[in-house]
Amino acid sequence: MLDYDKEAEHYDASRGGEPRAAAAARAVLGLIPYGARELLDVGCGTGIVTRRLTAARAGLRVTGADRADAMVRQAAARLPGAVVLADSRRLPFPDGRFDAVTSVWLLHLAPSPEDARATVAECARVLRPGGVYVTTVDKAAAHNVGSDIDAVLAPRPRTPARDAEDLVVRYAAEHGLLPAGRDRFPGRGQGRSPRRTITDLRRGWFVTLPPGEPLGEEFAARLAALPDQDRPRPDPVFTLRAFRRPPDGGIPSHATATPVRAAATER
Repeated sequence: MLDYDKEAEHYDASRGGEPRAAAAARAVLGLIPYGARELLDVGCGTGIVTRRLTAARAGLRVTGADRADAMVRQAAARLPGAVVLADSRRLPFPDGRFDAVTSVWLLHLAPSPEDARATVAECARVLRPGGVYVTTVDKAAAHNVGSDIDAVLAPRPRTPARDAEDLVVRYAAEHGLLPAGRDRFPGRGQGRSPRRTITDLRRGWFVTLPPGEPLGEEFAARLAALPDQDRPRPDPVFTLRAFRRPPDGGIPSHATATPVRAAATER
């Protein structure tokens, strides 16, 4: 698992920067009702998407939350007074506080299914009746674009996706949220090149291939044999799902949240 306090300084540049943030914000806002006035962006990271959500609609007040200190400092510089240090599984807000809640590129980082479920539960808890929750699903699968890099990496060990779409739909339903829309958007600037993939491999991007392990170096050698070492392959395309709390739906009690474990957050 990457250390997101250490990642913060160069995080945006390594993740597609403003073009990627713009694509994400447009897609998210397309699933947020125009009547929304209070939005919580959970796992806001550096705030690069959060800032765009704030600027895109007059009258929409956006609060960011993240558990990595360095990420929060970056986000707070973009959104002074609007970012809090918080774990997604124990949000410091009362029940029914927000018209909309987002968690973009977050659930896939959960250490266990219970942690992913706890995050969805908290996002549901702080939603007002009639509110909408928007989250990315199947992030890891989005990076498989059918390239030669994907063919090399196909045999690598894998862990079950914590943000698998069917699981997220189930977690949402457990907390009274109903499906309310779906969209996709490109991860601009995130197309992998062989050389960049080797770098990511050696710094712990792929959690089942820890840096320095012989198996990881075997994959690095196969990647180094590919042509066009610096040519990015196609960008991933990410999927968003939206869920709505019924206007007359009850709000889950905070006391029912799942016990937390250590986790990182990402934007």
